[in-house]
Amino acid sequence: MTDLLLGLGIGAALIVLANLGLIRFAKVSAKWAATVTALTTVGLYVPYAILRWPGGDIFAIHLAIYLLAALACGMLLSIRSSGQGLHWGPAVLIGFFIFVAVSGAVFIAVAEHGVPPWVRDGLLPEPASQRETVSMFPGVISHDFHKKEALYNQYLQQVEQQRQRGWQVQKGWVGEAVAGEPALFRVAVKTREGEPLNGATVAGRFLRTSTSKLDVDFTLNETAPGAYESPVTLPVAGRWNLVLQIRKEAELHEVRANTEMPDKPVIR
Repeated sequence: MTDLLLGLGIGAALIVLANLGLIRFAKVSAKWAATVTALTTVGLYVPYAILRWPGGDIFAIHLAIYLLAALACGMLLSIRSSGQGLHWGPAVLIGFFIFVAVSGAVFIAVAEHGVPPWVRDGLLPEPASQRETVSMFPGVISHDFHKKEALYNQYLQQVEQQRQRGWQVQKGWVGEAVAGEPALFRVAVKTREGEPLNGATVAGRFLRTSTSKLDVDFTLNETAPGAYESPVTLPVAGRWNLVLQIRKEAELHEVRANTEMPDKPVIR
């Protein structure tokens, strides 16, 4: 069970218990109990969510489920105390909104963590090769939007500094590179004047767009003047994005590229 579904379940259960406690011990009506519970939920959850922002979609789903739980308690407990039956109209509306909120929570949970293996094996076809089947897509958009403008301005300054610095960077695999096997990755760095850049720190990360769990960090060793290399293993075939950082004292040079990793040697 994911943290999202667990949080929804525990929160809804606490709201139901709070309604029952107010009705039994405070001797208030079911409608007043639901109103107090709903206002208390908003007053507690909204500041908590702002301080630890989980994203607009998760925030909306939590708040909707919690308020629906308070509304359902108020309607059902009020009907129970009056001895009347629940009209089909309100029942359909409550059921519809609960279905929408729960299905949205399930979709988010599947996107972040994937479906269980027994569901994946039953729904998805057998892969044609040794590639791993991935059923999740958490996305690549972070939630720290308030930092975006400052980071973008910093990035523009870095790009201008790199242009003025004029370092020449060559990168690539040495020999055949195949998924699941170590291959030698090499970077050659020269200054604007064409001299080898010695004594730098060269590191980076290969990024898998479908899931960050497969990302591969690496650090290259200097094997010759201005030449840095080390074996790197990419676990699965397909397209990989590369973020390469070259540091020399206080100077940082960043290169972004991509590579296509085959699952078997390419026949030429």
